[in-house]
Amino acid sequence: MDFSSLTDLISKLKKIELPGETFHYDLAPLFRQDELKRIDLKGKDPNYAGVLSLLYPKDGKAYMAFILRKTYKGVHSNQIGFPGGRVEEIDENIMETALRETEEEIGISASSIQIIKPLTQLYIPPSNFLVHPFLSIIDFEPIFVLQESEVENLIELPLSICLDKSNFKKEIIDASYAKNVEVPAYNFEGHVVWGATAMILSEIRELFSRLR
Repeated sequence: MDFSSLTDLISKLKKIELPGETFHYDLAPLFRQDELKRIDLKGKDPNYAGVLSLLYPKDGKAYMAFILRKTYKGVHSNQIGFPGGRVEEIDENIMETALRETEEEIGISASSIQIIKPLTQLYIPPSNFLVHPFLSIIDFEPIFVLQESEVENLIELPLSICLDKSNFKKEIIDASYAKNVEVPAYNFEGHVVWGATAMILSEIRELFSRLR
């Protein structure tokens, strides 16, 4: 997709009703789907986090940024995800969390980012986080500066690839809670996106499909 074509769609994207949790479940592991539908968040006292799906121009095309997290002792070790993180006391709201964390992790100034719309929140059982995703855009090709302590690598993917349903696969992965587990995932040129990130991306893909 050309970036100019994407910018023409922004006003429509803002008006479209969110597809919702149904499209999260499509990319949730089978053993998680029933659990997610039954979750009572009031009894979980979850941690809160904000993440940002960032769209930007590159060589005239629309791209989306992902990060590969460092290997560490945690449930999201060495996973592909969106920039973002835990709410801190300095944040006025979760959108500010997502913007601040994005600036810290990949070096894009929060003031240059336009939020298109908030997406549907989702709960992550292994880490007890309630994640609030946001779809966003900048109008320039960024120079990324990665946070060495948390980000192993940046993954830049054309938006057209991210929205292509043919990249939906079943993958065998090692998770923090199980080994050799089959999960629904997206495989983008060898980059396997699964779990919460794939669930968020599933809703984004559906949003764009409703523009047609």
